[in-house]
Amino acid sequence: MGIFLILLGLGFVVYTNKSFFKVGKGTLAPWDPPKRLVVGDLYRYVRNPMISGLSMIILGESMIFSSIELFGFFIFVVIFNHIYFVYSEEPGLEKRFGNEYIEYKKNVPRWIPRLTPWEKE
Repeated sequence: MGIFLILLGLGFVVYTNKSFFKVGKGTLAPWDPPKRLVVGDLYRYVRNPMISGLSMIILGESMIFSSIELFGFFIFVVIFNHIYFVYSEEPGLEKRFGNEYIEYKKNVPRWIPRLTPWEKE
């Protein structure tokens, strides 16, 4: 199960980084953020697939190594990112992308994926 989570998480991270570059015309770097809102691919199911992928990797590692320390780090990463996204990232995205992001936020969950992909009207 741990290896499965790591591989799935890596897939999420690689795939979403490609979307940032191809669709968003930017990167994860704060000095070159995406110029367009990325709402396709995995982002149609969940708003933060990159952090979900990172979390899966850490959780998978904690399972493989039976490490309570890594599991504690996983919990820390989840809580830290939740606070960061709610109070910093999302308000910033609302300012940058306006109604487009607000509509997206209303239709796509932050952490737990939708069962069906969101279709932008």
